[in-house]
Amino acid sequence: MNERKGSTLNFVEIWEKWKEHGDIEAKKQLIEKYLPIVDYVSGRLAVGLPKNVSKDDLSSNGVMGLIDAVEKFDYKRGLQFETYASWRVRGAILDGLRQGDWVPRSVREKSKKLEEGYQQLEQRYLRSVTDSEMSEYLNISVREFQSMLQEVAVMTLCSLEDPIREEESETRLTLLVDEKAKNPDHKVREFYLKDSLTKGIEKLTEKERTVVSLLYYEDLSLSEIAEVMSLSPSRISQLHSKAILRLRGSLEKHRDLLMQED
Repeated sequence: MNERKGSTLNFVEIWEKWKEHGDIEAKKQLIEKYLPIVDYVSGRLAVGLPKNVSKDDLSSNGVMGLIDAVEKFDYKRGLQFETYASWRVRGAILDGLRQGDWVPRSVREKSKKLEEGYQQLEQRYLRSVTDSEMSEYLNISVREFQSMLQEVAVMTLCSLEDPIREEESETRLTLLVDEKAKNPDHKVREFYLKDSLTKGIEKLTEKERTVVSLLYYEDLSLSEIAEVMSLSPSRISQLHSKAILRLRGSLEKHRDLLMQED
């Protein structure tokens, strides 16, 4: 027990050396200690990405995010650095992917069509729509529809960090995470966002909710979820894509409502 306290104290001292005295050696120690975060986050994001995306590139961008996290983290607030760093690492990797223009325009257009289709049909029927209903709406076969879902699977990785409007810099993630905003406007946004997400999740099918829960709350990979649910990885990928496209539609509607109130 005493040994554990001693190691914790040493760890706090490393943060103090870096933050209070600018000790570069202490900074290196922190980066080395938390490098596994980069491996973990890049490994999860690599699932479903095209083969032309280099895992080394993902890791390199992730390390940049980790360094940024070490430089900006306030250890005195008593927060978990691992959580903070994971967001920074993930953001840096996604920024790198976007700058590399890794998703063809045709795939982006298909993703937008699917998102709009789910949004319009679910507003019309007030329930979760079936694959056949979506296929009919898009005027394609069910097989072609499922192929489209597979193609846009890579887009759902960046779904919350993509701009809400192509000409704007605000992202869906800024609606979810805003460390500085404490004003009433932010509270209103937060309330409506949670309400929209809750309603969006309620519209998901049982399997889609399970995939979302296992991926984002239980922290399982897509391949692990496939094993748990006794489904193929491609089927899990399709379920994930459908869930994200529907939730994106809910967030889009949330933003439109706020714009109407301004």
